[in-house]
Amino acid sequence: MNKAKKVVLAYSGGLDTSVIIQWLIEKYGCEVIAFVADLGQSEDLKAIKEKALKTGASKAIVEDVREEFVRDYIFPALKANAVYEGVYLMGTSLARPLIAKKQVEAARSEGADAVSHGATGKGNDQVRFEFTYMALEPGLRIIAPWREWEFGSRSELIEYAKKHGIDVPVTKEKPYSCDANLFHISYEGGVLEDPWTAYPEDMFVLTISPEAAPDEPLHLEIDFEKGVPVGINGRRLSPASLLSELNKIGGAYGIGRVDVVENRYIGIKSRGVYETPGGTILHIAHRAVESITMDREVMHLRDSLIPRYAELVYYGYWFSPEMRMLQSAIDTSQENVTGTARLKLYKGTCTIAGRRSSVSLYRPEIATFEKGAAFNPKDAEGFIKINALRLKMQAGRK
Repeated sequence: MNKAKKVVLAYSGGLDTSVIIQWLIEKYGCEVIAFVADLGQSEDLKAIKEKALKTGASKAIVEDVREEFVRDYIFPALKANAVYEGVYLMGTSLARPLIAKKQVEAARSEGADAVSHGATGKGNDQVRFEFTYMALEPGLRIIAPWREWEFGSRSELIEYAKKHGIDVPVTKEKPYSCDANLFHISYEGGVLEDPWTAYPEDMFVLTISPEAAPDEPLHLEIDFEKGVPVGINGRRLSPASLLSELNKIGGAYGIGRVDVVENRYIGIKSRGVYETPGGTILHIAHRAVESITMDREVMHLRDSLIPRYAELVYYGYWFSPEMRMLQSAIDTSQENVTGTARLKLYKGTCTIAGRRSSVSLYRPEIATFEKGAAFNPKDAEGFIKINALRLKMQAGRK
């Protein structure tokens, strides 16, 4: 087996990737460069960088990709109303291709011949990382420790870490793993692997319990331009700043918790608990503006594409030709989705309280039930007869 000389590792500072640095050095005798993407995970990235160097990395790169993450990954998916299996807003799924893309760029600039990640051999992330590597730089060697090493569980990793003096945040008493970024926090494994067991309340970071939320509702307005959120309550914000503020607002009202048993790409069912306060608010607001600005047939056609779009994101095909084609169609559908949604937040719920747009297709003079409406009800008679003709013919055949 050819030895790798220099490896760029997607590093988080957590249990898996901390162990991987030491394991790569032992196994391959290679130089390890730790790459850390600042996705808004609200962690001490300076400490994580120092930890990577202390654990054995020859270099640690920290790159702020928050604006790019929200602008080029989260917002395009928002325009598609992408939700996997009707529940999951895919915070992890959207982050992985960006991290992998930045790894590839780091490998080019550092002259590395390999890339590595800490995704398990049972999960989706291994696919997302490696599809991106292959799509962007197919000549790079890929090292996936979870498919190679002797460890069979995170409990064994904890013992290995203790043996080598590696400090890790996971304990046997609290063994679930977390993935955090500006869009969400996910929780998997450990006590959550029993789908009948309720999640522990003290687990959450972004949201308070809906029961503990304020007794008075909060109203806010979100402005959209061509399907993209651009402001809150009339104040224009950058993509990352807007989402960050909505996370704080939504979290204070217990918005965005979901408990999911999802179908992984490789065929395993997995339970995940997610917090996505800002993303939940944006999805509801986006639908509100779409409801008065999108043509019916365009909306229905776009809605028919949502499951496929969500699958492509979830499965890791962000940089595929079919994704480029689909995103182009989605972007076209959003050309007139400009306006404002007013929302009401109250104890874990987010509901629409109003919507308006300068390019609205909603016409009160046509929609009204009052006398003198611009629509003539008699016109519906011919419409019904023509569209029912085939139904009458079917009945005649019987």
